Amino acid sequence: MDTITPAHTAAERQAAPDRTDKARIKEIIAHCNAYKGSDTKRSILQLIVSFACFALAYAAVLAAYETHHYILCALAMIPAAGLVVKLFIIQHDCGHGSFFKSRLANDTVGRIISLLSFTPYDMWRRAHNFHHAGSGNLNRRGSGSVDTLTVREYQALPEKEQRAYRIYRHPLTLLVFGPPVYVLLMQRLPPVNYPFIESYNALTPAQTWRSVMGLNIALVVFYGLVGMTLGWAAVWLYIATLVTAFWAGQWLFYIQHQFEDAYWQPQEGWSYAEAALFGSSYYALPRILQWFTGNIGFHHIHHLCASIPNYRLQECHDAHEDLQKINRITLRESWKSAWLALWDEDKGRMIRFKDLPRKSHA
Repeated sequence: MDTITPAHTAAERQAAPDRTDKARIKEIIAHCNAYKGSDTKRSILQLIVSFACFALAYAAVLAAYETHHYILCALAMIPAAGLVVKLFIIQHDCGHGSFFKSRLANDTVGRIISLLSFTPYDMWRRAHNFHHAGSGNLNRRGSGSVDTLTVREYQALPEKEQRAYRIYRHPLTLLVFGPPVYVLLMQRLPPVNYPFIESYNALTPAQTWRSVMGLNIALVVFYGLVGMTLGWAAVWLYIATLVTAFWAGQWLFYIQHQFEDAYWQPQEGWSYAEAALFGSSYYALPRILQWFTGNIGFHHIHHLCASIPNYRLQECHDAHEDLQKINRITLRESWKSAWLALWDEDKGRMIRFKDLPRKSHA
């Protein structure tokens, strides 16, 4: 198997904390807690800059289209999609209550951004917080995560279900066709049970109906007005931009927990802090991509302390050497993770289907 070689040196890997170093983990927790809490001025500035940049980028998309420069239009969609990702990170922070001190301000901004992200704010907030609460826990899969089976679970499935899981875990399904289906269709309805994992019922239709259907009505009204004012091309071009953003967003969400040395444990051996630090990647992106993705690459810090707003993750990371060594994956290295599909209980790592014994293949 081609392994994902961490970008840091062997000496640095040896110096990094491991899962048994409880005192060191406790010290890291204390360090991260010092960065909790929003700075209202920084939050407002980031919000204004992000919306302004998005407006300019999307104006460029429309201008290129109206002047029949279709290649320029497609190129302009890339930064516009990147800014949708950045705005979604702000919505994400609002869902954690970390972007503003006020719950009302967080919820108001989160719901406004949902008009651009097509993501029902209240439904997603609840599902995502359940994801944080059970990340890496084999007994609490089923809400806000990519479905992941263990080797033994997969081997115990009937051949038909094995084949279905292989289709589901194929990169074309998860990373290419899945994002537009999810954003345009699945988020328009209350969530249903997951296909391979028994859902632990984090959500019910009664809890999410208002959020989902309320957003659906708001989308019809908002984009109806956009279409009547700017023309329906402006709506379709935005949907194309949104799908592009979700391709990027799905990859980010995938790589943040689906990497070779990820953390999975049954309930009796599971630890929230260990799951956060060792089950979430530090995705070391180029600075420009880090800006567009709102520092979400520091995912091990975010999962350990979701109350840190995105604009403080960098300084938290830079101020503690250990955080720079845990699960560091570069953009180039990350592509190998696309084919990981199963948690190997015996080896304690994610593997590809091709790494199973031949007799276990569907």
